[in-house]
Amino acid sequence: MFTVDAHLDLSMNAMEWNRDLRIPAAELNARERARGLTDKPDRGNAVVSFPDLRRGHVGLVVATQIARYVAPDNPLPGWASPEQAWSQTQAQVQWYRTMEEAGEMVHVVDRAGLDAHVARWLAVIAAGGDTSQLPIGYILSLEGADSLITPAYLERAHRYGLRAVGPAHYGPGRYAHGTEASASLNAAGRELLGEMDRLGMILDATHLCDAAFWDALEIFQGPVWASHNNCRALVDHNRQFSDEMIKSLVARGGVIGGALDAWMMVPGWVRGKSMPQGMNCNLEVMIDHLDHICHLALDAWRLVGFRPHRLGFGPAAPPAGPSSGEALPHKAAALAIPSGTPPGCEPLSWSRCAGRHEPPDLSPGDPAAPRGLAVPHAATSVGAPTRRRSTRSCRSSLRAGSSRVTRRSGLCRDTLRTSSAAISSAGSSASASPAPSA
Repeated sequence: MFTVDAHLDLSMNAMEWNRDLRIPAAELNARERARGLTDKPDRGNAVVSFPDLRRGHVGLVVATQIARYVAPDNPLPGWASPEQAWSQTQAQVQWYRTMEEAGEMVHVVDRAGLDAHVARWLAVIAAGGDTSQLPIGYILSLEGADSLITPAYLERAHRYGLRAVGPAHYGPGRYAHGTEASASLNAAGRELLGEMDRLGMILDATHLCDAAFWDALEIFQGPVWASHNNCRALVDHNRQFSDEMIKSLVARGGVIGGALDAWMMVPGWVRGKSMPQGMNCNLEVMIDHLDHICHLALDAWRLVGFRPHRLGFGPAAPPAGPSSGEALPHKAAALAIPSGTPPGCEPLSWSRCAGRHEPPDLSPGDPAAPRGLAVPHAATSVGAPTRRRSTRSCRSSLRAGSSRVTRRSGLCRDTLRTSSAAISSAGSSASASPAPSA
């Protein structure tokens, strides 16, 4: 099965945590424990690296840049100026470039590259071949827009391959407020969304505070995804999506990916004290979140998948169960893209949302014209669901595993007959800050 991770903080993990992601996570952990490193909260608890991803057939990731600006009165970790934050993201880009030169990664910037990369992996998987030497494809995304010195910097970033932007992260932001903060979009944020529309980029709604979320969906006309979010109805926190927010994303044809952060999965979690086993926090709980969205969407799925989010979680943070990128796809077989997907079945649902918006006033000959993931919108869209299935039926499909998902990826088979695609977001990513990063 071919699996996609919809949000992976690789470059931050490499550049700030000083981890060589070309070696297995177990070896990374052994090195950090042997050195007694304590500079980061989750040293010695890495769960994935390039070799682990390849063994789990995680062949494509949405890889991030991230660098927060913090004002003098902001207690969160970050950079003292937008210029420093921008420079940090440029170092992260250079790391990705270096990994490309080393044959470890391939930058996916357009539909042709996407198709070629996925086809290469699927061919090897279908033949039962060795994936250990295949490059991992990545689509570049910016988590938190603080590092863009002005909105005009977005075009420069687009030229080096940035294709998605999440305007907010934690706390107050320069363009949008995020988790644990609250404010409407400011003028700069509105200008940023206009630039994203012009360039044909994807909006990641993850981390937007409620007021900024609603502003963004009203202003932004392009494709939307939410790379890592769970349900507020099940765990009441402003980091989660309310039912109304989920419905609005469904109406926009957006893609929603879940997050395997334990505190986001079960209510009553106490950071630093709770343990997954004691809180009954496992993949069954994640399925409850996915099932809740299925219920709200009338099975018209824009989402398939979940992600542990951090490469370096401590033992109390991820749910009980899979501990590496190699294990996760096997534990979540129903959420992965099987090899041998039939012709005409689009393998990646977020590629639909990438093709829903054509940027205005830019011709193919214009040097500023985007090379984004633009594809024709499928005629058989998940926006036109089949008959309503019961919550129990959808949950059963989720829990059935790969034996029930043999011809198409996704969750509810009737729904898939009306959709062009399904995405699986599995794996994990890295956080270098002591503050919550999910």
